[in-house]
Amino acid sequence: MYGIPSWAIIGDMGYALSRLEIGSDCDGDMRVNGAGEGQVSDKPLNNLDDEIAQLTRMKSGPSAHLSQVLPGKREVFVSPVKMLAGRECNYSGKGRFSAGDCCHVLGRYLPVNGPWLVDQMTSRAYVSQFSSDGSLFIAGFQGSHIRIYNVDSGWKVQKNILAKSLRWTITDTSLSPDQRFLVYASMSPIIHLVNVTSAETESLANITEVHEGLDFCAHGDGRDSFGIFSVKFSTDGRELVAGSSDDSIYVYDLETNKLSLRILAHRSDVNTVCFADESGHLVYSGSDDTFCKVWDRRCFISKGKAAGILEGHVEGITFIDSRGDGRYLISNGKDQTIKLWDIRKMSNNATNYNRPINYDWDYRWMDYPPHAKNLMHPRDRSVATYKGHSVLRTLIRCYFSPEYSTGQKYIYTGSHNSCVYIYDLLTGVLVATLKHHKSPVRDCSWHPQYPMLVSSSWDGDVVKWEFPGSGEAPTPPNKKRVRRRHFY
Repeated sequence: MYGIPSWAIIGDMGYALSRLEIGSDCDGDMRVNGAGEGQVSDKPLNNLDDEIAQLTRMKSGPSAHLSQVLPGKREVFVSPVKMLAGRECNYSGKGRFSAGDCCHVLGRYLPVNGPWLVDQMTSRAYVSQFSSDGSLFIAGFQGSHIRIYNVDSGWKVQKNILAKSLRWTITDTSLSPDQRFLVYASMSPIIHLVNVTSAETESLANITEVHEGLDFCAHGDGRDSFGIFSVKFSTDGRELVAGSSDDSIYVYDLETNKLSLRILAHRSDVNTVCFADESGHLVYSGSDDTFCKVWDRRCFISKGKAAGILEGHVEGITFIDSRGDGRYLISNGKDQTIKLWDIRKMSNNATNYNRPINYDWDYRWMDYPPHAKNLMHPRDRSVATYKGHSVLRTLIRCYFSPEYSTGQKYIYTGSHNSCVYIYDLLTGVLVATLKHHKSPVRDCSWHPQYPMLVSSSWDGDVVKWEFPGSGEAPTPPNKKRVRRRHFY
């Protein structure tokens, strides 16, 4: 369990100090399901099913013996004193705090203090991710740089990678399960692989180190014209799964060093792919055709079609994150919403959503039309919808909060309006808005164990947010900014 200082567990635990004001002055539609325009509702989402609500409460709440006041009535928050007394009485039956008890304490301390500057580059940041154990942090920039920071060594740059044959930008990176290798993708059919554990700090492509090129072209000649938007290692580290601009999902076998499978998966760009759970059998994909699809890797070759389709977005999907249980996932959409899905509600067939007549909009350079904010898909199969952030200009990412420290009771996302938004999964309430950046926040990452979140932006800044904070002075909001050259 993450250590909590003694001063932090007195009284009401200072919850009001660990969150920002809900009435943010950031741009965007602050309306949540069941709430009026420009407001946030404290009422539960009307369409949130009971099962995920119960699962989340079990993972993020204290023992039922501790929270029960009267028969059928439970406390929303149990004080640390009562929890300590319950531990002495062995209410959990384990002689210690349960995982739910720990999440109940840690989950109330959101990483909102700061920010503290980690790095500042002269080009746009596109990717920022913690490793699975939180010891490393990877940031990818449009100006060909990928930096790997050693979190446990004071954010020292462990690897400074200068990408090879970059087209437009670093679109995605993925760290192997053993944290030995990193792959990076751009708007090219070639994905490059780098040895992270080598002694060289400066990794210049094919100068100080070899960046092995993995050809994802079906003919293996590197001439097919498409880009890779998303790439992930398989659970065993033997394969790569990627989504591309030619509407396809690719599987690359690292042991045989060749492309093993291509599936024409969608009717438009495949912007995101991810694994459903640790088994690695199920893969989720999201596309500009507005559909999330579920794929069973055991049936890829024999069936060649999706196991199921999830429809509900009225615009393209920019990112998907799995809850890790092989059942629930969230997706960020260009319709300015995050949707929560249960794959047991998927269908075998789906038809494209017909937009209103004279509806012409391009998210890359236009604001979302005001009259489109209330559009609803007639066959929406999602469990819940979250609104408030903005998804414009780039493929903005969203995630579940960590299981260890929060029980996945929150979801968080970057936003075009330069903020990071944190929502309560069960109620849809916007619990925190992090403001520092001057440009769109494409990616952000919550530490898997500690109340720490790192955000990166097109302004080139990589900053960390913490609770209670590291004791350093926060970055002044009016600090002198470096003049940036963007690469087009």
